Amino acid sequence: MSDTATDAAAPEAFWKRVAHELADDLAVDALDRDRAGKPPYDEVARLREAGLPAALAPPGAAGEGMGWADACAVVRRIAAADGSMGELLGRHYVLAHSARFFAAPERAAGLEARARREQWLWAGDTGAPGAGAPGGDSASPVLLPAGDGHLLRGHRTLATAVNAADRLVVDAVCTVTGESLVVLVDPRHPGVGRDLLHDRFGQRLAGAGTVLFDDVPVGADQVLGPAAHDEDAVAPFTTLAPLALRLMLAQVALGIAEGALAEARDLTRAASHRRRADGGVSPSGPVGVDADGLLAFGRLALATHTASAVAGRATAAMDRALRTGRELDAGQCAETAALVAAAEAVTVRAALRTGERVLDLAGAEGLDRFWRNIRTLAGRGPSDPALRAIGDHFLNSGGEPSASWI
Repeated sequence: MSDTATDAAAPEAFWKRVAHELADDLAVDALDRDRAGKPPYDEVARLREAGLPAALAPPGAAGEGMGWADACAVVRRIAAADGSMGELLGRHYVLAHSARFFAAPERAAGLEARARREQWLWAGDTGAPGAGAPGGDSASPVLLPAGDGHLLRGHRTLATAVNAADRLVVDAVCTVTGESLVVLVDPRHPGVGRDLLHDRFGQRLAGAGTVLFDDVPVGADQVLGPAAHDEDAVAPFTTLAPLALRLMLAQVALGIAEGALAEARDLTRAASHRRRADGGVSPSGPVGVDADGLLAFGRLALATHTASAVAGRATAAMDRALRTGRELDAGQCAETAALVAAAEAVTVRAALRTGERVLDLAGAEGLDRFWRNIRTLAGRGPSDPALRAIGDHFLNSGGEPSASWI
C-alpha cells in the first residue's frame, strides 16, 4: 500500500493512485470475502490504512485533499473491485458533508475539521429518498425533550458500516414541534444497539443493519439542523444532500458494472486462449469470440461509456453547486437535480443490463456477485417519479435547454 502522505503538487493524482492500489488489493480476494459475508472490519481497516476516509476536502479548500469529482472517481474505482466498499465509502463521503448541508457554516467548519483530524467513518440516514438501506424501514426515530436537550428513541435500518462507524447521522422527529431534525450520534454510547443484517442478497460486505436508540442523550450541539424533507422549508443548498447521495450511489452502480464488464472480458479472453492452446494454435492472436458475442460486448461497452458521460455532467454540476455553497439559488439547484436524475436513470439501466448480460457472455463462477450487488443497490431500475422530474424540468424550466442538456 502507498504511503498516505499527500502529494502537495497533485493531491488528486495521489488519491487516485491510492484508490487504484487499494482496488487491486480488494479485487484479489473479493469473491472469497463475498462468499464469507462477514462484517467489514478488515475492509474498513484497509480503507483507513490507505487514508481514504479523510481524503475528501471541504469545497474550495485547495490543497487539503481531493474535491467532489475526484471523490466520485475514487468511489467508482473501488466499487469496480468491491461494490460493498464502494457503497460504504461513497455514503461516508456524502454523510461527511452533513454539517455543511444542515448546520450553520461556522459550526460546519469546526465539525468537519475535527472529523477529518480524527478520521471519522460516517454512516447514517437523513431520511431522504434513497438514503437508507434498500428495503429498510422509513420511519424516523423520535426526539423527546429532556432538560436542555433531547433523548433519541427508536430505530433505523442503515445500508453501511453499522458496526464500524465512528459517527452516525440520522433524522428524527421532535415530539414537541413535529419538526424533522438531523442529529449526530456517537455509536459508542451504551444506549445505542446494533443488529447486523445477515445473508443479504447483494452488497453483503457493506455492513448493513439496524441501529437501536434507547433514550440516547442528544445535546443542542448534536442537532445539526432541519432535514431536507420539504424543499420549500429549507435553503436550496440543503436540498443538495439527497441529490449528492443519489449521484454517489449512481457512481457506485456504474463502478460495479464496469468491474463486471472488465472481469467478463478477462474471463472470455482467458477461455479463448485456452481453447486455442488446446487446439494447437498460438494463443497470442485475437480473442476468438463469435459475431454475436462481439456485438453483445460492444453494446455493453457503449452503454457504460454513455452512462459515464451522463454521470460526468451531473458530477460537474454537483461540484459547481457545492462550491457555490449557501449562495446557491433555486434555479441552479433545479438544474443540478435534473442532471442527477438523468445520470441516475441512465446509469442504473446500464448497470442492470450489464450485470445480467455478463452472466450469459462469460458464465463463470463468481460473476453473479456483480449482478446481485447492482440489484441490491439499484432495485429494478429508475423510478417513474425520477423520469417525470426530468421531463418536468425539460419542459417547464423556461428558456432554452442549457449546454449540459445538449
